[in-house]
Amino acid sequence: MNIDKSPAHWLRRIELGDRPAYLLIADLIAEDLRDGRLTSRDRLPTLRDLSDQLRLNYTTVARAYAEARKRGLIDSRPGMGTYVRGSAPAVPLRGGSGAEMTMNLPPEPQDAALIERLQSSAAELLARTDPYALMRYQDFGGTPEDREAAVQWLRHRLPDCDASRVLVCPGIHSALAALVSQLARPGELICVESLTYPGIKAMATQLGVQLHALTLDDEGPSAAEFELACKTLKPKALYCNPTLLNPTTTTTSRVRREALADIALRYSIPIIEDDAYSMLPREIPAPLALLAPELTYYITGFSKCLGAGLRTAYVCAPSERAAQRLAGALRATTVMASPITNALATRWVNDGTAMMMLEAIREESIARQALAATHLAKHAVLAQPEGFHLWLPLDSGWSVVEFASFLRTQGVGVVASAAFSTDGDPPDAVRICLGGPMTRGECDDALRLIADTLEHPLHPHATVM
Repeated sequence: MNIDKSPAHWLRRIELGDRPAYLLIADLIAEDLRDGRLTSRDRLPTLRDLSDQLRLNYTTVARAYAEARKRGLIDSRPGMGTYVRGSAPAVPLRGGSGAEMTMNLPPEPQDAALIERLQSSAAELLARTDPYALMRYQDFGGTPEDREAAVQWLRHRLPDCDASRVLVCPGIHSALAALVSQLARPGELICVESLTYPGIKAMATQLGVQLHALTLDDEGPSAAEFELACKTLKPKALYCNPTLLNPTTTTTSRVRREALADIALRYSIPIIEDDAYSMLPREIPAPLALLAPELTYYITGFSKCLGAGLRTAYVCAPSERAAQRLAGALRATTVMASPITNALATRWVNDGTAMMMLEAIREESIARQALAATHLAKHAVLAQPEGFHLWLPLDSGWSVVEFASFLRTQGVGVVASAAFSTDGDPPDAVRICLGGPMTRGECDDALRLIADTLEHPLHPHATVM
């Protein structure tokens, strides 16, 4: 049966409607999409033709098409006309930010009992603590109680960790900045993955430190390239994010970890092991800090397994002396970690709330990755079930910048690969975060829009309206 795609049936609805005509036309486009009268890539009348058919002025129809574009229903480009985009509407903007899938934030589980536990635990802590004690200077590295909580948390990955080598820091980022400044001087070199955490790039630029990119494969950063660099370039450290690499989600294999640790030991190269995501997967290889304990600074924290605003991180240094030196570098730049934040983290580690929150985030991540696997099944997505970001290579007609820019106009933010590249040759891919303040339903809507955008790249410069 042939379906009449003419908008002539809109005329009576507009004549009888009590909404402004420009809003009603956008509603009618959405309605025809739902009913199957319109389908993706159908061409709509020109502004002049539609204004004649509906007996409306040109400006009203132009406003209607602008409203439909805002909702993600249509695309227009001079010389090519106006086309139906598809069934995935634009994600409504929330406070101007839309579906913010750029910042790599853990999801926020909507578990009423867990939220109540977070609130009551924090309230009880403040009720039982001298508030002035939380507003005074403290020795750098945390109170003895904070360090014991750090040891308890770190022993999930480092069974032999002891408090003498542990520092409590104001977030992973500050610990990394202090380590880079301590291990490498301006003009000196640190080895990193060819795609890596953008923060390390910013730190290196600020400190004048050079980054030497190691090619990535399915096992992790190249051990052969690391050894060649050790022989010829004399790097001052190896920085790596071996578990759920930000951005590609790759977890470095045990064999590759052993190879990297062996090379570091033979050439006495310190290792900065940024294991921010290590608590998310239930099973991963042993950390580099167990394979090369005398060289490795192991760093983890709560930004990726509880919430980015909980700026407490833990460093296990290779030795007590190394911890003291790092404490000096951190004290010079950050003075100390917030006693209030540390006290809250310590409370949640000790009473089991942190582990409950971690499990809830893990389960929510699994659910959201399942949505991503459904919507993006046709594409070569790199993802791990218990992580909350994914790496999407672009295999359609979009360029990376245009794809990210167009999604932004639709209220969805993703990060283009250039932000992570350290070798100057970024692949055609974007990182997508499934967490943050989005609900699971909003995440589903955003993924539908991304999938529809991949399916229907209407023209090579879709961001030009």
